[in-house]
Amino acid sequence: MSEQEPGFKTDRSALARRLQLILPPHCLLLDEEDLRPYECDGLTAFRTVPAAVCLPETEEQVIDLLRTCHQMGVPVVARGAGTGLSGGAMPHAEGVVLSMARFNRILQVDRQQRLAIVQPGVRNLAVSEAAAPYDLYYAPDPSSQIACTLGGNVAENSGGVHCLKYGLTVHNVLRVRVVSIEGEVFEIGGEAPDAPGYDLLALLIGSEGLLGVVTEVTVKLVPKPALAQVVMASFDDVGKAGDAVAAIIAAGIIPAGLEMMDKPATAAVEPFVQAGYDLSAAAILLCESDGTPEEVAEEIARVTAVLTAAGARDLRVSQSEAERLKFWAGRKAAFPAVGRITPDYYCMDGTIPRKRLAEMLSAIAEMERKYGLRCANVFHAGDGNLHPLIMYDAAKPGEWDKAEAFGVEILELSVALGGSITGEHGVGVEKINQMCVQYGGPELAAFRRIKAAFDESGLLNPGKAIPSLHRCAEYGRMHVHRGELKFPELERF
Repeated sequence: MSEQEPGFKTDRSALARRLQLILPPHCLLLDEEDLRPYECDGLTAFRTVPAAVCLPETEEQVIDLLRTCHQMGVPVVARGAGTGLSGGAMPHAEGVVLSMARFNRILQVDRQQRLAIVQPGVRNLAVSEAAAPYDLYYAPDPSSQIACTLGGNVAENSGGVHCLKYGLTVHNVLRVRVVSIEGEVFEIGGEAPDAPGYDLLALLIGSEGLLGVVTEVTVKLVPKPALAQVVMASFDDVGKAGDAVAAIIAAGIIPAGLEMMDKPATAAVEPFVQAGYDLSAAAILLCESDGTPEEVAEEIARVTAVLTAAGARDLRVSQSEAERLKFWAGRKAAFPAVGRITPDYYCMDGTIPRKRLAEMLSAIAEMERKYGLRCANVFHAGDGNLHPLIMYDAAKPGEWDKAEAFGVEILELSVALGGSITGEHGVGVEKINQMCVQYGGPELAAFRRIKAAFDESGLLNPGKAIPSLHRCAEYGRMHVHRGELKFPELERF
């Protein structure tokens, strides 16, 4: 299922001829059977077959491709590894998929400056592997880090289990090299700690491919800590576990990672990974401390005291690096583990204030009864980022509709609790209606003006992330005065 923005009609024969002048045959896909693998990203419920798929190998080819598509009025959707979960890389039926998969080289690892310069098709984990000989690593570590790429991380502002202490992608990128839809190359940021002018780097990171196509990324590297240990705490009530998260932060402790899993999640994970989780617990928390041995010992003592006071019934501290990695392996394998026990699942990505975690968990339990669907919950608990996994069977009529409605209710409750409709997966096509709940007309108009400043013709990833004001009016979440929109000139973007 998909919904495309109107206004594009591509002459496919003419487009193919132009693209064949730019790319060698092995870099251009035009037959339907070759295009099918690109019809969706990790959100498989939304699918569209593109007009063409381009796999350029040089920046010059990217420039020529974008310039050509701009001249012909052809939509362009940039794509990384396709691991995204919001439909952000879903193609446009009249457009081109611009795959950056062949931009997969690590250009430089600079030990002295603690940075790496990489192409956007480099896998997240590959950066840390390349930096390991220098006792450095790249901190953002999404669960998909063995497959997801830096270009996709930049597009979605990805996080991971260690983002509480070390930040999201936006906090770990120094510079990006970008090609505009007109084929112009520009660089934002630099190797210095700060740069004059507006912070356009933060604007580009998380913009979901709406503003430009990234061809090079400079990232920060951080030293490997001398020691890291994980406390695994078991709770007999999910509300207590949620309150414990708020208590840790309130105590002034900023762990390297603070994750939560409920009983359905651990029941799915343990047979898959054998991480040593307490299967009788209603919820578990994983809290990691890193630093010097003395720093870790002090923080572990403080954390265990807070967890005990919050009602933890059992505490385990990792006694080796192997055990620490096993604890995290279970958390990072939550998505595939749930995939083993249900035909389909729908992963949500809301964010709420930490103090409302227990409230949200209780609400999700009520929603399970309301929709008649199971839900396993895993959280980046330290920053309030929820990942409920709604289990359903797409082969059963009506189950996808129930799962989608379940997800919408979670997102809209996240906003009502003072949070956001997304933490790291992006808006894409999945949450575009909920943008009308998150923001009002003036904010959306400002977003569309930014889009127009970079892409006046609206060709880059159209129909994603920023809803039209008409869409919001139809969704019933925006007031339209006397049948007229306040910013009609922005509707084409």
